[in-house]
Amino acid sequence: TLNLTSFTLHLSLKGVKTMFDPKKVEDIRNKVKKWNDRVEKSLDKNPERKKDFQTTSGIPVKRVFSPEDVAELDYQQDLNLPGEYPYTRGVQPTMYRSRFWTMRQYAGFGTAEDTNQRYRYLLDHGQTGLSVAFDLPTQIGYDSDHPLAQGEVGKVGVAIDSVQDLEVLFRQIPLDKVSTSMTINSPAAILLAMYIVVAEKQGITPEKLNGTIQNDILKEYSSRGTYIFPPQPSMRIITNTFGYCAKEVPNWNTISISGYHMREAGCTVVQEVAFTLANGIAYVEAAIRAGLDVDVFGPRISFFFNAHLDFLEEVAKYRAARRLWAKIMKERFQAKNPRSWMLRFHTQTAGCTLTAQQPHNNIIRVAWQALAAVLGGTQSLHTNSMDEALALPSEQSVQIALRTQQLIAYESGAADTADPLGGSFYVEKLTNEIEKKAGEYIAKIDQMGGSVAAVEKGYIQQEIQESAYRYQKEIEAGDRVIVGVNKFQSKEPPPKGLLKVDPKVREMQVQRLTQLRTSRDPQPVKASLDELKNVARGDGNLMFPILICVRAYCTLGEICDVLREVFGEYEPVVKV
Repeated sequence: TLNLTSFTLHLSLKGVKTMFDPKKVEDIRNKVKKWNDRVEKSLDKNPERKKDFQTTSGIPVKRVFSPEDVAELDYQQDLNLPGEYPYTRGVQPTMYRSRFWTMRQYAGFGTAEDTNQRYRYLLDHGQTGLSVAFDLPTQIGYDSDHPLAQGEVGKVGVAIDSVQDLEVLFRQIPLDKVSTSMTINSPAAILLAMYIVVAEKQGITPEKLNGTIQNDILKEYSSRGTYIFPPQPSMRIITNTFGYCAKEVPNWNTISISGYHMREAGCTVVQEVAFTLANGIAYVEAAIRAGLDVDVFGPRISFFFNAHLDFLEEVAKYRAARRLWAKIMKERFQAKNPRSWMLRFHTQTAGCTLTAQQPHNNIIRVAWQALAAVLGGTQSLHTNSMDEALALPSEQSVQIALRTQQLIAYESGAADTADPLGGSFYVEKLTNEIEKKAGEYIAKIDQMGGSVAAVEKGYIQQEIQESAYRYQKEIEAGDRVIVGVNKFQSKEPPPKGLLKVDPKVREMQVQRLTQLRTSRDPQPVKASLDELKNVARGDGNLMFPILICVRAYCTLGEICDVLREVFGEYEPVVKV
């Protein structure tokens, strides 16, 4: 096993077969120095916009990049061809020449009926995959009639209280014909069980299902907050889904390790790569400890990244993450299957960059963020809607967001060759820098005992908070320009046509729950919940009793309450 400290050192000691002749590189270095000296003398007459140019991660941006900046680059070791280790240039040989990325618009609001209507609208307009947004009570394991759910039912996603709701959600949508992603974490195993049961009711066996559950609890503790149980039992539930799906649902991605939410919380590009891959290491280690073969579950691991504002840094980020993960899986975990080395990822444009001021500007922001994801080699993509800083997106804004992807795919030419920015001196230098700095973070987290320990100590949370504070200070000081917010402001009329969720949604959900509880057979409900409690107290795979509970029409809240009773609830680390 490769120690991560020596692993980081290994990354910096590249092979000797470089792409450039050393003598020519030295000549270029001298020429660049003379050029810079001449430019410096001209700055009195033609000053630059600011003294220091940096990426959002604080990586210096020089006036110009040349072969001297990537003089030690070894093409075969560091880049290679698309579809070949270390996958810097993409995980598929032909990339988008064979098929475009999955256009997967994230959607969910109100009742299952409301969201089903939106899904069918999106599919009719060319969407190629579904992505389910759940409301807050569902995400933290409460039924819609729980006192804590009041005022939140159906607000930021669809309310799902039982498999009955999920049946409605996917009505007239054949689950063997679509790929479905579900942004759900602490109760991910339960929602996956519901999806399997709905498929069964459609006559579809589990091996025909394609999709992803996010199932990434570690970033919830550091960034997002929709946790229920403490880290250790949460890791058990996650590895239980790995083990179950490896045998029963082989085409399902059992985890989508997410940097997206950490970026939304304020981390930098380097931190997004580092903390996401450190969490990935923790999940792989937990699965191996549980007796699973890395080459059985490894190919079903996927990732979820943000597409933020710094266009070229974002492109380099995806390339660096792919290369770093390939080396981690091959060298640290000794994975033998090349599919275990591949970092496959979904991208969502950055919700935190959308502004309520001049919302039409968001169309342009989303377009270049989406283009960065495509140039970086994403496998699927969600484009945010222009009005999301104000409300849940309207049908018109969702259509514009989807059309943005289609325009990139069919009209821009960006999808016609793999890794079109590969070989750019700047992009390659950024890729190297992000990989190096992320590796240093991973080494530090390793020394703490891994991501779980780093979260329990509050280290990752603190790092993200400090980065978010610095970024916000730059905006408020005017050092970072946000068009329409701190520069180029204009008076605007109040927005029109915003989507509003009917407050009666909770009443409808409560009524449906009441009917369900009175119509179902109470005996199998009690027996299945009792069995779940027994397995939770032992060491068996929780997916099996959860499936029995779902088939008995136990509610999400009832299942989670049993697990709360056994595992307890997580209390966050508070640093004063």
